[in-house]
Amino acid sequence: MPELPEVETIARTLAPRVFGRRVSGLRVLLPKSFQDPEHLAACLEGAGIGAVWRRAKLLMIPLYPAASARDPEPAALVMAFHLKMTGSFFVHPQGTPPLRHTRLVFDLDNGERLFFDDIRTFGWGRLMRADALGAWPFWASLGPEPLEPAAAALGSALATRLKDSRRAIKAALLDQTVVAGVGNIYADEALFAAGLDPSTPAGQISGAGYQALAGSLQGILRQAIRECGSSIRNYRDAGGNAGAFQNAFAVYGRAGQPCIRCGMPLESRQIAGRTTVWCSLCQGNR
Repeated sequence: MPELPEVETIARTLAPRVFGRRVSGLRVLLPKSFQDPEHLAACLEGAGIGAVWRRAKLLMIPLYPAASARDPEPAALVMAFHLKMTGSFFVHPQGTPPLRHTRLVFDLDNGERLFFDDIRTFGWGRLMRADALGAWPFWASLGPEPLEPAAAALGSALATRLKDSRRAIKAALLDQTVVAGVGNIYADEALFAAGLDPSTPAGQISGAGYQALAGSLQGILRQAIRECGSSIRNYRDAGGNAGAFQNAFAVYGRAGQPCIRCGMPLESRQIAGRTTVWCSLCQGNR
């Protein structure tokens, strides 16, 4: 957490609050939350904020530095934040003091304050030129966005990428170089919807199985975005609102409970170091 639907929801709810605003100040409360915070501070004052967007599990905040006599046409910048387990962004009224878990405070030209909060402190951000994103190794390693191609194209791409893989299909879905943005929750839910055993070696799944998986994955992700993500512990959108998709979980977090399709108790095991829940009757191989 947060996974693709949660980060997408944060981007959509944060964008209208900060787009077009200028940054008037920065307070760094936890230096490890941002790579090279001194460089960030030097570039930030007076910078305009562009349209917030998402790539994989990254929240992207474009910046347009203020022109100066020394640099009348400064390059566009972007802050990339990986929220990890508990990172979040909230806009607060003028004068709001940092909260217990606030790590960065961005003062805006309308008096409001943008907080980056992170309970577990695993989240991080970095600043770079927007035209240099492709040279960032982490960025270059990311797999395709699961919602951008048509389901048939995504299914074919997954089948091609994984045709010789011996890894469990659940482990493959968690690999951000295979497909970007999918984590434990939505991998479990998509595999259930597609009727695939999460421990099946990826190379043994048929073309029809991958088509079913692609359709299920896109359907699950879109439904989760419509419901503003899943709030299990700490996740909230940029307005402080909880998501609702957790109320629709078919398998995630339901080990030992009856399957919603057949009534059999759901099973659980560790795959790729993550707790995995599935129905041994409904999730056969394809």
